[in-house]
Amino acid sequence: MSSTSLPTPAPEPSPISPITLNEPRLYLDRELSLLAFQRRVLEEARDPENPLLERVKFLAILSSNLDEFFMVRVAVLRRKAASNTGDGVLAEQLARIRAEVRDLVAEAYETWRELDRELAAAGIEIRGYAQLTTRERAAMEAYFRDVVFPVLTPLAFDPGRPFPHISNLSLNLAVAVRDKDGVERFARVKVPDTLPQLVPVEGGGAARAAFVWLEELIQENLQMLFPGLEVIEAYPFRVTRDAEVEIQELESDDLLETIEEAVWQRRFRAVVRLQVGSNLPEHILETLVANLELDPREVYPVDGPLDLGRLRQLLSLERPDLKDAPFLPYTPPELNPKSEEDIFAVLRRGDVLLHHPFDSFQPVVEFLRRAAEDPEVLAIKITLYRVGRNSPVVESLLSAIENGKQVAVLLELKARFDEESNIEWAKALEAAGVHVVYGLVGLKVHCKVAMVVRKEGESIRRYVHMGTGNYNPATARLYTDLSFFTADEQIGADVTDLFNYVTGYSAKTDFHKLLVAPINLRRKMEALIRREIEHARRGRDARLIFKMNALEDPEMIRLLYQASQAGVRCDLLVRGICCLRPGLEGVSENIRVTSIVGRFLEHSRIYWFANGGREEVYLGSADLMGRNLNHRVELLFPVENKKLQKRLREDILATYLADNRNARRMQPDGTFRWDKSEQPAVDSQARFLAPPPVVRPALRRRKAK
Repeated sequence: MSSTSLPTPAPEPSPISPITLNEPRLYLDRELSLLAFQRRVLEEARDPENPLLERVKFLAILSSNLDEFFMVRVAVLRRKAASNTGDGVLAEQLARIRAEVRDLVAEAYETWRELDRELAAAGIEIRGYAQLTTRERAAMEAYFRDVVFPVLTPLAFDPGRPFPHISNLSLNLAVAVRDKDGVERFARVKVPDTLPQLVPVEGGGAARAAFVWLEELIQENLQMLFPGLEVIEAYPFRVTRDAEVEIQELESDDLLETIEEAVWQRRFRAVVRLQVGSNLPEHILETLVANLELDPREVYPVDGPLDLGRLRQLLSLERPDLKDAPFLPYTPPELNPKSEEDIFAVLRRGDVLLHHPFDSFQPVVEFLRRAAEDPEVLAIKITLYRVGRNSPVVESLLSAIENGKQVAVLLELKARFDEESNIEWAKALEAAGVHVVYGLVGLKVHCKVAMVVRKEGESIRRYVHMGTGNYNPATARLYTDLSFFTADEQIGADVTDLFNYVTGYSAKTDFHKLLVAPINLRRKMEALIRREIEHARRGRDARLIFKMNALEDPEMIRLLYQASQAGVRCDLLVRGICCLRPGLEGVSENIRVTSIVGRFLEHSRIYWFANGGREEVYLGSADLMGRNLNHRVELLFPVENKKLQKRLREDILATYLADNRNARRMQPDGTFRWDKSEQPAVDSQARFLAPPPVVRPALRRRKAK
């Protein structure tokens, strides 16, 4: 497939119905759609078909997701509202968000109380301090004295000492004490996040485990922190701050220093949420609200322990009976490290497609390790977005430098919440002699691509890996993603041009086969959808199957509405945000939206076009969001091998579309219906895990030139 195979974009089709596709009612609110996804996560926590500790995991994930929602989305809206005095639209949007969050959180804590009872019945108890025996209390007090007490630092608040800084996402105790003269004082004690949040109670044994929340242990022993004073009361509270970093790139002389400074400043940003216990006295709440400079509407009382994300600690318990069964990812024999044939020989025979985590991520690691050691390899180029700790990918890059290869890394410093980690990796790579580029001004580099340049006889051959996920083996076990290896010459030339674009200066406006944002991806995607519309009008096979994380871009939604009006069947597998409304009469009757939430986070992006019977399929890093299409360097790449296309269509997409266990169908009003009554049961992720592994298609042989 080449760029010439795409038709010259036709003029935008004239409206097919009198409905104006710009009407606001046709587009759902992005933030409320994201909260609807969080509700689907909560459904997994409530689902009795999931193992008990997996349900606890989903509740912890929901808590962490809501943290990020406030740190980013709510923070941005509050800033916009503050700068647009009198803007009732933003105020109304924030009010709807608050109401939805309160309902969601109330359901989450109701779920926690149910799970707490089930955990106790299964031998995992989270006790109140009053439930401990005398012997258990003595052991707890010893632990407090020896381990917890040395870490604590009470901070007073009085005329001589200002209200202490409360760090983002920190759990704290608001403590009221009385001195010998009867004067009451306020102090803050931070609950250390460096210690286990659930403190084990001794004597539980292998079959039973008991815990006490760390903040409760501290509350019961506060007298040791305030000798000679009377501890009147103590209540937990938790603060969430604006964490959306604003980077003035155009004014920056050194992007690394600028981002380091922005990350430092993040800890002092405005408070956007205060979580408190429902029993917090009014006078302490007033003190917190006033000194944190909060709108009282940003206070969220809860009936239970603050920060349910801490429940992740329970997942480390050795209770396989309460967890998903472990699995061993499949490694194609030809990619096994013990194979006599190396990966470059395999790729010379044909393209390779892997579906993670069902297929092992190790071949990707091995590809880079082999490149670092191979004496014929001249250069390695790679983009890194979220690397993770103890990265074998980075180890291979450092090894390549030691072995005399040229190594170039585009390491995106602006990857949200990974800035500090990426800064550390950037410094380590630079110190070793790697050519490190931090990104492009005004753009995030989000594409996932690696290229190995190898000398073979008198010629040079380029081997390319492209994927939908990050070069992070840890998340590769938790996310569903696709990896694609190829030695295709035109793709190799395109990837060379892509690296020249992100590391140097380039005014390139097109590529042979790749769709690259912000250069040609939007334009080519629009042309592909319009071509499908034309096929439908001419009575040819016309269908779209798109799998993505989010659908938010208004122009793309409008085009999908036009496709539906023209009779194109559109199946959209959208995990999270979806601002399109399916099933609207005269607009989107031919569009079905499905969200799959299950054991693994659905992360792969697949764009399949029937194309009148000559199917085309693209994979890559881009969702159909304005930020991806306009403000990021994204990559979609074609899969041209007919057998791999068939695997994507019949093995992967068809299985997702048949799912009636993890799938929720979106309704026209933006809600999702989860009907698990259909038989036979189809759980897509379980199907992909089920042995024996699907027989992989034979690799295509390329004709020798």
